Amino acid sequence: MGYIKEPKGVYLAIPPSRLTQKEADEISDFIQKDKLKNKNSKDKMVVKALKIIKKYDDDHA
Repeated sequence: MGYIKEPKGVYLAIPPSRLTQKEADEISDFIQKDKLKNKNSKDKMVVKALKIIKKYDDDHA
Protein backbone atom coordinates (compact mmCIF):
# COMPACT_ATOMS: atom_id res chain seq x y z
CA MET A 1 0.00 0.00 0.00
CA GLY A 2 1.39 3.32 -0.98
CA TYR A 3 1.78 6.53 0.94
CA ILE A 4 -0.69 9.31 0.12
CA LYS A 5 0.82 12.76 0.45
CA GLU A 6 -1.60 15.50 1.39
CA PRO A 7 -1.57 18.52 -0.91
CA LYS A 8 -0.92 21.86 0.79
CA GLY A 9 -4.04 23.14 2.49
CA VAL A 10 -5.86 19.81 2.23
CA TYR A 11 -6.12 17.46 5.19
CA LEU A 12 -7.21 13.91 4.65
CA ALA A 13 -8.93 12.56 7.73
CA ILE A 14 -10.74 9.26 8.05
CA PRO A 15 -13.09 9.11 10.99
CA PRO A 16 -12.91 5.99 13.14
CA SER A 17 -15.67 3.49 12.63
CA ARG A 18 -16.82 0.51 14.65
CA LEU A 19 -17.09 -2.92 13.08
CA THR A 20 -20.26 -4.87 13.44
CA GLN A 21 -19.91 -8.30 15.06
CA LYS A 22 -20.54 -9.90 11.67
CA GLU A 23 -17.74 -7.87 10.05
CA ALA A 24 -15.35 -8.69 12.89
CA ASP A 25 -16.17 -12.41 12.57
CA GLU A 26 -15.63 -12.31 8.79
CA ILE A 27 -12.23 -10.66 9.24
CA SER A 28 -11.24 -13.19 11.92
CA ASP A 29 -12.26 -16.09 9.68
CA PHE A 30 -10.29 -14.65 6.78
CA ILE A 31 -7.17 -14.23 8.94
CA GLN A 32 -7.43 -17.79 10.28
CA LYS A 33 -7.83 -19.25 6.78
CA ASP A 34 -4.93 -17.17 5.48
CA LYS A 35 -2.68 -18.32 8.33
CA LEU A 36 -3.54 -21.96 7.60
CA LYS A 37 -2.84 -21.47 3.90
CA ASN A 38 0.52 -19.84 4.61
CA LYS A 39 1.42 -22.56 7.14
CA ASN A 40 0.70 -25.26 4.56
CA SER A 41 2.81 -23.57 1.89
CA LYS A 42 5.65 -23.07 4.39
CA ASP A 43 5.49 -26.75 5.35
CA LYS A 44 5.62 -27.73 1.67
CA MET A 45 8.69 -25.52 1.14
CA VAL A 46 10.45 -27.11 4.10
CA VAL A 47 9.74 -30.62 2.81
CA LYS A 48 10.97 -29.66 -0.66
CA ALA A 49 14.13 -28.07 0.79
CA LEU A 50 14.86 -31.18 2.84
CA LYS A 51 14.48 -33.35 -0.27
CA ILE A 52 16.90 -31.13 -2.19
CA ILE A 53 19.43 -31.24 0.67
CA LYS A 54 19.15 -35.04 0.89
CA LYS A 55 19.64 -35.40 -2.88
CA TYR A 56 22.66 -33.08 -2.76
CA ASP A 57 24.15 -35.04 0.13
CA ASP A 58 23.58 -38.35 -1.69
CA ASP A 59 25.16 -37.00 -4.89
CA HIS A 60 28.22 -35.60 -3.09
CA ALA A 61 28.82 -38.38 -0.58
